[in-house]
Amino acid sequence: AAGLGRIGLVPASPEQEKRSDCLVAAAASGKAAAGEEAGEESGAALAKTLQLGVFFGLWYLFNIYFNIYNKQVLKVFPFPINITTVQFAVGTTISLFMWATGILKRPKISGAQLLAILPLAIVHTMGNLFTNMSLGKVAVSFTHTIKAMEPFFSVLLSAMFLGELPTPWVVLSLLPIVGGVALASISEASFNWAGFLSAMASNVTFQSRNVLSKKLMLKKEASLDNINLFSIITVMSFFLLAPVTLLTEGVKVTPTFLQSSGLNLQQVYTRSLIAAFCFHAYQQ
Repeated sequence: AAGLGRIGLVPASPEQEKRSDCLVAAAASGKAAAGEEAGEESGAALAKTLQLGVFFGLWYLFNIYFNIYNKQVLKVFPFPINITTVQFAVGTTISLFMWATGILKRPKISGAQLLAILPLAIVHTMGNLFTNMSLGKVAVSFTHTIKAMEPFFSVLLSAMFLGELPTPWVVLSLLPIVGGVALASISEASFNWAGFLSAMASNVTFQSRNVLSKKLMLKKEASLDNINLFSIITVMSFFLLAPVTLLTEGVKVTPTFLQSSGLNLQQVYTRSLIAAFCFHAYQQ
């Protein structure tokens, strides 16, 4: 003991050793907790990335099947207003079902908000109707080539109504798009003016919807998220287009009319419903 005292070393007491062991254990526990937390954050980020990838995949899948079945129906049943109305009717049914069952929280919306949404519903209705009119007249690929002009109209309308002037780089980036669409239009075998102008009108109306949404700056309630907003627009679009259908084409989707036209009733209905479901799913 005397020797230890001379060199300045004093044996630790049992209490000190116990305290030291506790500190070591606490440090080790803290490191383990930090490691677990980092692992959980990494796992959550991976899950979110995978979920986003799944949503992208479903969006492409629904979009593809919509274009396939919609074109098949339009070939044998050239009534785009009827078809668009059916698509909105199916979307309305899905939205009402989701609200009724609680899958989607029912929105609390005022009359003032409905009036603010009405212009969006009008241009949304017109945009989808013009798209179907174009798809019925020209090849699907050509319609979507024309619809690649949407960024051009977005920049143009934003400058006209919002005062958002594009930078020179943005203008330059639009030139290849405009040139590509012009070249494709010249060389397109299925080109006709009705299909071309309908696709262009679709571009204008859809981008007008985007500009209006910015201009109106809707004050959303907590329950009025983007899905609910789209569902409300879909319901309003159905009620806007249904009277137009009656006054123009009339109701052509009845079994009597389809059978008198020599069409396969089951095939037309099945493909129309699949196209309508995919239409609502991919737009969500």
